[in-house]
Amino acid sequence: MQKPNQQETSAILVQELLKEKRADRRWKNIRFITWVLLFTYIAVGSFHYIAYSSKYTAKSGKYAALIRLDGMIAPGRGFSAEDLIPTLHDAFTDDHAVGVVIDINSPGGTPVQAAIIHDAILAYKHKYHKKVIVIGEDLLTSGAYFVAVSADKIYVNPNTLTGSIGVIMKGFGFVDIMKKIGIERRVYVSGNDKDRLDPFLPQSPDDLKKIQTVMAEVHQHFVQAVIQGRQGKLHTDGNTLFNGDFWSGQTALKLGLVDGLGNLMDVMEKEFNTTDYKEYGDTTSNFFKLLEGRITNAFDSLFYVYT
Repeated sequence: MQKPNQQETSAILVQELLKEKRADRRWKNIRFITWVLLFTYIAVGSFHYIAYSSKYTAKSGKYAALIRLDGMIAPGRGFSAEDLIPTLHDAFTDDHAVGVVIDINSPGGTPVQAAIIHDAILAYKHKYHKKVIVIGEDLLTSGAYFVAVSADKIYVNPNTLTGSIGVIMKGFGFVDIMKKIGIERRVYVSGNDKDRLDPFLPQSPDDLKKIQTVMAEVHQHFVQAVIQGRQGKLHTDGNTLFNGDFWSGQTALKLGLVDGLGNLMDVMEKEFNTTDYKEYGDTTSNFFKLLEGRITNAFDSLFYVYT
C-alpha cells in the first residue's frame, strides 16, 4: 500500500483542521443563539410582569391594594420583615385603595420574622382602618399561617395545604463520623452551656430539655396568635388544631382555620366588589424568584428553627 506523501498529509491535516474550525464555529453560533433566546425570553417576561402586575384597570374607580408573598419567611428574603413592612405601609396608606389583599404562597419560616410581620399588619389595620384579606395559594402553612391570622378574613383554594401550627427545629449530628475518620475537635468556651447543641458533641438530657422548653414557648406564642386572630371561628379543640398537622383548604374551612374558599379575583369581587387592583412590592420576574427560592430554601430547611 502506497503511503501518502508529505504534501498529501499536509492537505489532509488542513482539511481536518478546517472541519474542526467549522464545527467549533457552528457550536459557538448555536450557544450564542441559545443565550440570546434565553435572555430575550427572560427580559420579555420580566418587562411583561413589571408592566402588567403593577397596574390595574380602574373601570369602576375602585381597586384593592395587592401584595404577593412567596417563599420562605426569613431575613434577607422578599418575605421578610425588613422588605415587607415598607410595602405594607405603602399599601395601607393608599387612600384610593378600598382594602388590602395579601396573596400568600409559603411553607412558613422563622418565628421572629413571622411574628414581626403579623404584628405590623395588626398595627396598620388599627391605624388606617382598612380591611385585610389573605388568600392562600399552594401553601399557607406554619409561619405563613401565623401571618395570615392577622387578616380580617382568610380564603384558600380547596387544595391549599393549610395549618401546620407548630414549631420544628432541624440539625445534624456528626459525632460518629468524627470518631471514624479520627479527627479530634477542640472547642474552648467560657460558660458551661456556650457549646450547647454543638453538632459534633453527643446530645445530653439537658440539651433536649432546653430545646423542648424553648420550642414550647415559641409554639405557645403561635397558638395565642391563632386564638386571638380566629376568635369565635375555630370549630374544634386545640389538641386537634395545634399539634402541627396540616389539612387541605376544604378541611381547614370545616375546622374554622379559614373563612372561605376562592381564588384571587373571586375573593376580591366578593369582599370589595371589584377585580381591579394595584400591586405593591417587588415586581421582579417570577423566574428569578423561583430560581433563588429553590436554592436558598433548600439550605434554610436544613438549619432554621421555624414555624
